[in-house]
Parts: sequence; structure tokens; C-alpha cells
Amino acid sequence: MSILVYGAASLGHFVHNAVYLELYPNLPTWLTPLGVLSSWLLIAATGAVGYWLFRKGLTVVGLGVIALYAALGFGGLDHYAVAPVSAHSWVMNATIVAEVLAASALLVVVAWVGFGWAPKVVFAEDGANAKSVD
Repeated sequence: MSILVYGAASLGHFVHNAVYLELYPNLPTWLTPLGVLSSWLLIAATGAVGYWLFRKGLTVVGLGVIALYAALGFGGLDHYAVAPVSAHSWVMNATIVAEVLAASALLVVVAWVGFGWAPKVVFAEDGANAKSVD
């Protein structure tokens, strides 16, 4: 669930960034809306691969890739490296903060599962072949 929440927050930020690219302060002039959305697709693919690896039983590798996916969510903070918070609109700040909070929550879940603090997960759609993931 947290991977979907982060994915939605990330998509929201990237779509807003692409649509209002010219309004974001001090971004490089070579950035294009297509480039912004393409980078989101690459980031989202990283999360999808991590989830797939996790579901295939490659738990440690899958969690590592999901952690990388979540860490990429902190990239939105780069907006504040080129312009202060006050230079961004409240919606810009809201999408950036939402993405960072969702990425943080996903990292907490990855750590929780990775350190074995989470209950075993049984995937219902596996039916008779249901297995738990440690």
C-alpha cells in the first residue's frame, strides 16, 4: 500500500512540475515537460521492478530496489537547492512535501519488513500455493 501512496504522490509532483515547468523558479532551461514525465516513468519502473523482485521471493534485493525507489523521492528537495521555499507556490511546496513524506513512509516500511518487524505477508491471489514472505 505504501508503495502505491508514494507512487501517487510522486506522479502528482511530476505532473505538476511538467504542466507548470516554466513557473518553477530557477530550473534549467533545457528541462522539458516530456523530459520530466519520462524521468518519472523511469523512477516508477524502478519501483515496479523492486516490487516484482520482492514478490518473486528475492526479498532482500527487492527491498533494496524499493528502498532506492523511495530514496529517489527525496530528489524533489532539489527544488530548494535552486530557489527558497518562499519562491515556490503553495501547490508546488505541497507536491514536493507530499512526495518526500510518502517516500519517507515507504522507507520506514522497507526497514520494518527488512528487519523482520513486520508480520509475514501471505499473498491471497496465490490461492492454494500461498506462501509467506519473510
